[in-house]
Amino acid sequence: MKKMKRTAKAHWEGNVKDGKGNLTTESEVLNHTNYSFKTRFTGEEKGTNPEELLAAAHAGCFTMAVSFALTQKGLSPTSLDTEATVSMDNMGITGIHLSITGNVSGINSDEFEAITKEAEKNCLISKVLNTAISSEAHFIY
Repeated sequence: MKKMKRTAKAHWEGNVKDGKGNLTTESEVLNHTNYSFKTRFTGEEKGTNPEELLAAAHAGCFTMAVSFALTQKGLSPTSLDTEATVSMDNMGITGIHLSITGNVSGINSDEFEAITKEAEKNCLISKVLNTAISSEAHFIY
C-alpha cells in the first residue's frame, strides 16, 4: 500500500464557552461543519464534536477491519452495522465500546465473534488510541 495522508481543518473564533468553530475535511464531506461548546457538551446547537467524529472514525475502521478479515476467509458479508460509543468523564475519554451486528453466510456466531475481537485490537484507529476498547458481536442467522 502506498503512503497516504489525510487532512482536516479546524477554525475557531472566540472563547471556549461562547465561541464557535467549523471543521472541514479533505474530501469536503464535512465542509465548514459547525462545532462549539454547545455541540460538544450540551446539545443545544446542531453540529458535531471531536468525540462524535472519533466514534464515527472508529466505527468505520472497525467495520472495514471485520469485512477485511471475512474477505480473507473467502466470505462476503450481507451486512455489517456498527455503533461506537465513546464514554467520557471530567478527566477525558474513558473508553470506546463497539457493537457490531453482522449478517454473514458460511460461518457461525462463535467464528464471527472471534473475527470481531481480532478487528477490535487490530483496526488502525484502535491501534492509535490510548483508552479501553471493548466490543460485542450480534450475529444474524
